[in-house]
Amino acid sequence: MVLEASARAAGSWPHYYDSLTLFSPARYSSLPGLPFGADPDRYPHRDEVVEYLLRYAGRLDADIRTGHRVTGVREDGEGFALTLEDGSGLGARAVVAATGGFDRPHRPALPGLDSFTGTVLHVRDYRSPRPFAGRRVVVVGAGNSAVQVAAELAAHARVSLASRAPVRWFGQRPLAGRDLHFWLTVSGLDIAPLGRFLREPATMAAIDDGRYRAALDAGAPDHRPMFTGIEGTGVTWADGTTEDVDAIVLATGYRPALGYLAPLGALDGRGRPLHRDGASLTHPALAFVGLEWQRSLSSASLRGVGLDARRMARRTAARLGRPTSPPR
Repeated sequence: MVLEASARAAGSWPHYYDSLTLFSPARYSSLPGLPFGADPDRYPHRDEVVEYLLRYAGRLDADIRTGHRVTGVREDGEGFALTLEDGSGLGARAVVAATGGFDRPHRPALPGLDSFTGTVLHVRDYRSPRPFAGRRVVVVGAGNSAVQVAAELAAHARVSLASRAPVRWFGQRPLAGRDLHFWLTVSGLDIAPLGRFLREPATMAAIDDGRYRAALDAGAPDHRPMFTGIEGTGVTWADGTTEDVDAIVLATGYRPALGYLAPLGALDGRGRPLHRDGASLTHPALAFVGLEWQRSLSSASLRGVGLDARRMARRTAARLGRPTSPPR
């Protein structure tokens, strides 16, 4: 049984901004057993990904129940008791927490942000540049979403990209005209078991197809060190200057929304799962899928989650004494 909190079996994808496209080509972005189709070298749009996920869910031999948000999991004899948002409950011999790491927007403690009287939104709530036309906007972050949203907004508004560190770039096609993901795949780096060696999530560089770095180099948007304070709508920059700002967009990432596992004691003091390569360190019949750096660079992506899912399926089936079969 698959319990999906939203109304469609497409996860967080329907909620991303309108212009979002994958940074990996279609040939490297498929789940096991179902190619994306059409041109394998294209970069699928958000809506294509949603359609693909719905199509994939329709092929699964599984009981998928949408609109079923789990609010708590506790031990119950040799298994688990799950509480749902509507107050109902379910029992399970094993649980796979596949809610990933993109459901809880991270809002960092930035100087004076809580006192800002303009508009503050996380990139999760950003859709298009239209509401910001002609306004003064600061985008906070240095990753893919930050540079893409800042460059898009800069065609319609006065935009600064603010970050604590410089933007680190990866070219989308770094060698011989081949996409970066081709080189990650042939080198094995995409699936190398690196997650266990990282005490903290690794900082990813921004993947550039030529547009985003050029936009920053041209000053549209400009790039500045993080502001040092806010009072009302006035933002104070590192050089001591102050200016009024209409909106701040936080492209500051996400954290796993795993609070429903708290009753099990399966999380650390910061709400992060206690696991090794996706296997719970506290409960043998609990597993995780879709976490950033769960096992490898690609664990939280369409191109990599299938391998981790296969490992966790085999492990869980072994715990239950059941054989496994490949996806159809």
